[in-house]
Amino acid sequence: MTPRRAPPHTTAPWGWAWLGAGLGGLVALCFWAPAHWLAWGVAQATQDRVVLQSPRGTVWSGSAQLVLSGGQGSRDQQTLPGRIQWAMAPGWLSLNLRLNADCCMAEGPAQVRVQAALSKVHVQVQAPRSQWPAALLSGLGAPWNTLQPEGQLHLRTEALGLQWAAGRLQVQGLVALEAHNMSSRLSPLKPMGSYRIQLSGTPEGSPTPELKLSTLQGPLLLTGQGQWVGARLRFNGEASADVGSERALSNLLNIIGRRQGARSLLSLG
Repeated sequence: MTPRRAPPHTTAPWGWAWLGAGLGGLVALCFWAPAHWLAWGVAQATQDRVVLQSPRGTVWSGSAQLVLSGGQGSRDQQTLPGRIQWAMAPGWLSLNLRLNADCCMAEGPAQVRVQAALSKVHVQVQAPRSQWPAALLSGLGAPWNTLQPEGQLHLRTEALGLQWAAGRLQVQGLVALEAHNMSSRLSPLKPMGSYRIQLSGTPEGSPTPELKLSTLQGPLLLTGQGQWVGARLRFNGEASADVGSERALSNLLNIIGRRQGARSLLSLG
């Protein structure tokens, strides 16, 4: 008697169906991932210093309230008026991000493109002028919670690019922040002045972009310069009071730096 051969093994139709359903569900989950997943990731990455509160939508297209805080356990918090909106479009080793804020970006949203290559990541930023309340900084904790700044922050960029290669950061272009009509609870003078902070790299990319601080106008005079080296900022500057404003600014000068006669020396890094 000739033995019967076992029929060839075939995959049951239900097996393929379950596999297809599982892959489809995974794709749908990634595509429709809720916005609070992004909020959780931002909070973890910044140690709760940047919080996306009341998120709506998905990871790829949504909105939230922006909250700045002093970090885990801090009681200092400041919420940006209105909501911020984002839209992300992934590509092959790339990501395009569109970011807007109801309160502060009247000239249009910021566009950010992230491009990855072998051992290299390049970020290109195109951002129109924007205007932000200086009081938002108080949420970051010390020293801002002591200064309690008030005024308007005007931000602009020019051909801004960031590149990570071989573990080093290089900066292209310019970031300029102008602080207009600034005041603080530490001084009765309102306003104390207007100032410009400028971070500039070279067109080909600088590993040590230069930082400059200058006074545009006002009785509180601020000057300084430094460099961003790796993950550290090295900065030296000084603060002083214009003639006739010494008494009104004395308390502030004692707090923001190391007093040396009529000047207060500023140092970081």
